[in-house]
This record gives sequence, structure tokens and C-alpha cells, in this order.
Amino acid sequence: MKLEIFKSLFEKLTHFKANRFHALVWINGEPDIGKNVYIGGMTEVNATQCTVKIGDNCDIASFVAINAADSHKLTLGISDKVERQDIILEHNVFVGSHSVIKGGAYIGHHSVIAAGTIVEAKKIPPYSLVIGNPMQIKKDYYKSACLQTKKNNNE
Repeated sequence: MKLEIFKSLFEKLTHFKANRFHALVWINGEPDIGKNVYIGGMTEVNATQCTVKIGDNCDIASFVAINAADSHKLTLGISDKVERQDIILEHNVFVGSHSVIKGGAYIGHHSVIAAGTIVEAKKIPPYSLVIGNPMQIKKDYYKSACLQTKKNNNE
């Protein structure tokens, strides 16, 4: 009973809505989140007024920002609105701690976003390793390993 009271009070005080992941995961809007997805604490998923889709079997570490909104032009007074772009993570994507996925990013299946990476609005091919700021895409980095594992599992 005390836990339920605490959860209710926590939601009211922090604007963190209850979710199936962790009490300290902040989800805004209505993202489409697949099956068997892990999202670590202190991660934000902002799908306000746009589409954010996270495929099945994704692992999103703690302290990640998946944010489809960009308000810097509004803040500077050079726009009168927040810019929003959709974000797609296909199936089997790993996102390392302290990464940022910006609006317009499309991450192909079986890809890894290394810890601390800033992912810009770009289409990233399947099986890629993405590292750094500015991001560098190592296309097909995991392709042979993933395909070999799939082949071995089918034998």
C-alpha cells in the first residue's frame, strides 16, 4: 500500500507517468514500443506530437534521450514553433548510455549506438555501428556476425 502511495505521489511531483519499464523512465506522448524492449532508468522518450517507434528486442541503456522535439529556434526567437521529426528504431537495436537520438533519425535493425553518441537526422543502414559526436557510421559492422549466428541457429 505504501509503495502505491509513493508511486502516485512520485508521478504527481515529477511528471513521470507510470510505464512498464522503470519508475525513472520519462515517456511523453504515445511512442510505439515493441515487445521485449528494455529501457533503463533516467531515459527520456519524447514522442509529443510526432511518431516515435521502437521495434522489438531493443535495449536502451540508462541516461538516453530519444527526443523528437527541437526547440532551439523557438528559444532564440527565430521560429514561432517547436520543430518535430519522427524517430524510428527498427528491431534489435542497442543504444548505449548517455546517447542522444534526435528527431529525424532512422536506425536500421541489428545496429548499435555506442555510449555517448549523438545520432542526427539520418537513415542508418541495418547492422551498423554508430559512434561519436559528430556521429560516424560503420555500415555493415555487425552484418557477418549476425548472419552467421542466424545460419548456425537454423542448422
